[in-house]
Amino acid sequence: MKRCTGASLSGNDGLRCSHIVPLTDESRTGKLRLPPHGEKCRQAMRGQIGRLREERRSATTLISPSFPAQPPLGQRLSRVGEDVTHVIVAILLGFAMTMGTKAQEAPPPFSADTPVLNEEAEAAGISHVYDGPWEFFVGGGGAAFDCDGDRKQDVFLAGGKETAQLFRNRSAVGGALAFEPAETGVDADSLTKVTGAYALDIDQDGIKDLVLLRVGANHILKGLGNCRFEDATRAFAIDPGRDWTTAFSATFEPGLSYPTLAFGNYVDRSAPGSPWGTCADNMLMRPMKGREEPDYSEPQRLSPGFCALSMLFTDWNRSGEPALRITNDRQYYRGGEEQLWRVEPGRPARPYRKADGWQHLSIWGMGIAEADLNGDGWPEYALTSMGDTKLQVLDRTYEDTPAYEDEAFDRGATAHRPYEGDEGKPSTGWHAEFADFNNDTALDLFIAKGNVEAMPDFAAFDPDNLLMGGFDGRFTERGREAGIARPTKGRGALVADFNMDGALDLLVVNRGGKASLFRNLGGASPFGPRPLGNFLEVELAQKGANREALGAKLAVRVGTKTLMRTIKVGGGHASGSNGFVHLGLGVAERAEIRVQWPDGEWSHPYRVFANNFVLIDRDADAARYWYPAEEPVEADGAVDSAQVDIEAEISR
Repeated sequence: MKRCTGASLSGNDGLRCSHIVPLTDESRTGKLRLPPHGEKCRQAMRGQIGRLREERRSATTLISPSFPAQPPLGQRLSRVGEDVTHVIVAILLGFAMTMGTKAQEAPPPFSADTPVLNEEAEAAGISHVYDGPWEFFVGGGGAAFDCDGDRKQDVFLAGGKETAQLFRNRSAVGGALAFEPAETGVDADSLTKVTGAYALDIDQDGIKDLVLLRVGANHILKGLGNCRFEDATRAFAIDPGRDWTTAFSATFEPGLSYPTLAFGNYVDRSAPGSPWGTCADNMLMRPMKGREEPDYSEPQRLSPGFCALSMLFTDWNRSGEPALRITNDRQYYRGGEEQLWRVEPGRPARPYRKADGWQHLSIWGMGIAEADLNGDGWPEYALTSMGDTKLQVLDRTYEDTPAYEDEAFDRGATAHRPYEGDEGKPSTGWHAEFADFNNDTALDLFIAKGNVEAMPDFAAFDPDNLLMGGFDGRFTERGREAGIARPTKGRGALVADFNMDGALDLLVVNRGGKASLFRNLGGASPFGPRPLGNFLEVELAQKGANREALGAKLAVRVGTKTLMRTIKVGGGHASGSNGFVHLGLGVAERAEIRVQWPDGEWSHPYRVFANNFVLIDRDADAARYWYPAEEPVEADGAVDSAQVDIEAEISR
């Protein structure tokens, strides 16, 4: 059952009709036959559209997410060829929905632990700013990954017009966070104009490489060990391009020795009429077969592009063949929408269309987060935007059809206005990521927030969100109580256990200000932080291609509950973490792990004790515990440094 589909005037489900009607095959093709009460719903909406047209002249003027000033709304829309009601209804009716929440019954008070997130960037040695002109209003990401072989996650941060920086993690286990700047070994010019970064092992040598997204030529930095890199863009036969790149994702396809890479591009600044209706195409790069080194010399152009700001390879239908999900910024495209591309092995990628069941959705898409929130094996998606966040759940009424319902409103995850301050203006979302910040087994949702630049009709004070997941599937805002309500302009973010104590920490890249680094001290209490629930952190490995097991799924049984995680690269907003997979276990002292490897084969169960780091090698008979060194050590660049590995077999 769905709410009246006629309420989705702009694809945003901004107006919610009180009548409930079934979603039929006719409605999916645009030929909705409504029962009498549904017809009343339609008539009511037509009346609202008429009133909105009369109020058109008093509508709020929008400012571009990427440019400091714009003409009035009507004039701007005439340039991009869109009906003004398409935008006004999306915004104003979304606000009408928001006001309606006051009449709803208040949710029960949040009873789980709220993490205490202590900001200590300066004390930890991280002083970094992402800034620059309008090309850098978007972007502002980074990568968390191990570059020196000690398994602690180091960080690389984009700088925009400033130089991007690498920071080596020197944190003691369970202690204060500590980082030190590190030289990358590449020329300084390659580290400017960087919008974001992702880490993965492209050449399959066991050392993480870095993908730098830039305004201009992108760069691939090959990891050499000990946090040193060299530019391998040409060596891997990658066309660096000249685009404004803002998104990235990677996956492994069967029969290929190296990963498939996807690059998402924003506005084509060189096209006539730019920026209106001049979104650049995206690029899909598959490695050539039979080559000893990565060779991406025959890329596929993914056209049309609709100004991508995030993308993610995702197995949305559990077919074992990841598709490419792209969230796009409607500010500049003509006739665009959110996209899902079918990427079948050995065949050119093609977009899902209406005939395939893909539903039109047009938002100011800025970030994607994926998670299996209820352990049923089907992923859900959070999509950030200007205004309300979307929480998409697959409608499984129709087999193998990418039709989604938005449950953000019902589950308290819209995050449409700041929870702090008194402006009452809509919020602007960027990076989104699901993670268990309080180790209670329920996934939480972090959203980086911040005004684009100086948009008067959107909140100037727009603190980041920490939506704590409850066991009833709803989310509760606890950003203020956690300590992240700060006057910053958040963009990308990194969620990782930087000091290896089992509690997730948080780094946020801010536009025009220093990056924020929050250490998770534990659960809030009247007597100070207290220990959170138990945890597991898991690392997978296999021989041959896809050493990192991209696309593998973890199924962790905790009591009667199954926690699901997927190994992936991409999503968020120009940011991603690549390291141990973290799971909160609550009060459970043991867990059972099974792995579905990328080829679909399931492992036998591994029974483990809580509060451990677990290494699972596909070719080994048993998993292993790994214990981080209590004090920072000088790694030698080896992937498995004997100085920090103290391993113990775990019985099956």
